Amino acid sequence: MGSRSHLRLVVLHVLVMSLLLSLGGRLWYLQVMNGAHYRQVAADNGIRDIIVPAPRGQILDDVGRPLVRNRTALVISADRTTLMRQKDGGKAVLQRLADVLAVPYAQLAAKIQLCGAGVQRPCWTGSPYQPIPLDDHADPRKALQIRERQEDFPGITAQLQAVRDYPRTDGAGAAQALGYLQPITQEELNKRKGIKVTGYSGVDLIGRDGLESVYDGDLRGAPGVRRVLVDSQGRVTGIASEKPPVSGGNLVTSLDAKVQGDVEGALKHAVEAARKRGDPADSAAGVVMDVRTGRVLAMGSYPTYDPSVWTGGISQNEYDALLNKSKGQPLISRVTQGEFAPGSTFKVSSLPAAIGDGYPLHGIYSCPSSYMVGARAFSNFEGESGGDISLHQAIVMSCDTIFYRFAYEEWQRDGAMHPTKNPKDPMVKMAKAFGFGKRTGIDIVGESGGRIPSRAWKTEYWNATKASDCKHGKNGYPDVAKTDPARAAYLKLMASENCVDGYIFRAGDAANFAVGQGDVLVTPLQLARAYGAVANGGTLWSPRIGKAVLAPNGSVARQVAPVKAGTLPISQKVLAYMRSAFADVPKSGTAAGAFSGFPLNKLAVAGKTGTAEVFGKKDNSWFASYAPAKNPHYVVVVMVTQTGTGATTAAPAVREIWEDMYGLRKGTTPDLPDGEVPDRLPTLAADGTVVPPPGFGEPEEKTPASVPARKKHKK
Repeated sequence: MGSRSHLRLVVLHVLVMSLLLSLGGRLWYLQVMNGAHYRQVAADNGIRDIIVPAPRGQILDDVGRPLVRNRTALVISADRTTLMRQKDGGKAVLQRLADVLAVPYAQLAAKIQLCGAGVQRPCWTGSPYQPIPLDDHADPRKALQIRERQEDFPGITAQLQAVRDYPRTDGAGAAQALGYLQPITQEELNKRKGIKVTGYSGVDLIGRDGLESVYDGDLRGAPGVRRVLVDSQGRVTGIASEKPPVSGGNLVTSLDAKVQGDVEGALKHAVEAARKRGDPADSAAGVVMDVRTGRVLAMGSYPTYDPSVWTGGISQNEYDALLNKSKGQPLISRVTQGEFAPGSTFKVSSLPAAIGDGYPLHGIYSCPSSYMVGARAFSNFEGESGGDISLHQAIVMSCDTIFYRFAYEEWQRDGAMHPTKNPKDPMVKMAKAFGFGKRTGIDIVGESGGRIPSRAWKTEYWNATKASDCKHGKNGYPDVAKTDPARAAYLKLMASENCVDGYIFRAGDAANFAVGQGDVLVTPLQLARAYGAVANGGTLWSPRIGKAVLAPNGSVARQVAPVKAGTLPISQKVLAYMRSAFADVPKSGTAAGAFSGFPLNKLAVAGKTGTAEVFGKKDNSWFASYAPAKNPHYVVVVMVTQTGTGATTAAPAVREIWEDMYGLRKGTTPDLPDGEVPDRLPTLAADGTVVPPPGFGEPEEKTPASVPARKKHKK
């Protein structure tokens, strides 16, 4: 063998040995160093994780009555990813499913399309990788067909799942306060790394509004995980491990189902009565709040809706109806989101502002039928004249001209149309001290802040609207002119004036401000808090609906304490004077007719009517009240749009609510035993039933979800 051949053989041996050493090293690395990892990977090829949804907690009233609970439903869902992988995009499967369910194919196809620009509901708002519910009231026989013929329905499942149920206990709907659930979106999932998705269950449905949104973390619970063994065909052969889910907590609220039901009933009766008189009466709001703690007992908004419409997916027609102005936009809470001119109820702020600016509390003031503010006469309602009267009587009979004088003189002292460097603006400052113009901080989402039109606001608003006003001042409102020439002419005149000097806080602005007109806007909840502060001696509360969260084992997971938001800058002497005046309004004032025959000796109600003018529409009706007058516990406020005076519509509705709360009509029982709300929380019994606080009823009966609630006493 030559030297060259020997060298080639040596090189070959070296190469072979190098390859063997590399192979051996790699095998050693895989089997020894990373053996555990690859054994786990191999095991995972035969294991599948099934996420077990956690039951979402209930929402209870202050006694423990259910406002929102769960019911077990047979749900048929579609795995969109599986369907899309099929050659026809799952069309054949959905057509077979449509035949079984006896529904149109187009309906099922629409439900699995992803929501986006230009896509009409029903569509899927959640993650495309989640099972999409197609029927949450499935017939068991039809569901059995699907399960027995799974080869004909790949990507389709039929399972028992918990869905939200709204029992309307004692007539309590409270839809806007409770909120609703919607599927979690893929974007939200990406932000919540580590959260596992379970499909149509309590895990991937999150609160979108109301209490469901604010207390979502408390109600949600924690999902469980079941690890199952599967063969090469994907069939389950056993269970490797199992971690049970943890149920969500039960939210105890300050809402009282009986009071809530009666508030909603009173609003409905008020609207119906107004419409019989020929008034439009297109919306209404009512709120009941504990003046001692700021806890809300009831929040009613009319028109309302059934929140179960969200369960299983909402159609485009249903969704449009919730936001349709012609149908009253029932999705909107008039209590927290509705902004309205408050009319004379706003004098709760204007009177102490005048006293703080130097007008004598016990002075005598002229109440003429009209008062000249600059070159314009501002009149009392229907031109009434009261003569020389006290501020007490000015509240009782609701004399506007006295307040026009206060506002006009204060405006003049501040420099009129050329204000001083630091104007006092007593009316504006007092309104803000009452919390008007900003959110109350209530524990539900979407609250509006109202509007207090100060000098600064006028300038900001003018800068934002000047271009539009100048355009309309020149061209007018041709679309409006087609149907309402008078309104179009008025709007054009206003636009022309605002174009030139809309930033000026005029005498008329100040006069309107004093009686809750012009650009002043408040929410019913803001007004309730203001009257509650006068009633309780000056404390402004940040309203709360949540009281506590009960853990699944019955323990108190956490409590939601009342929150003080501030104190009114008003002396106790002035507050007492105001309370005395408000107490006479239902006795001998503007609300005397509405409270005729009411047992004021049993329950002394104090309050103030309000009639708010709205250009081109009928007046809005307000009544703000609290009781008992000498030892106030609760405040009740009602507002009804386009119904006339406060005494005509809102005051009778408030009277009805007080009668229900205290059982003042013959043959009725009080909503509140002894006029009190529970000072203790409901508890959970060992069998899971809710036990009310002592003295507030019997334990919750275990009845099927389909059994309707027992009827309340007749009215």
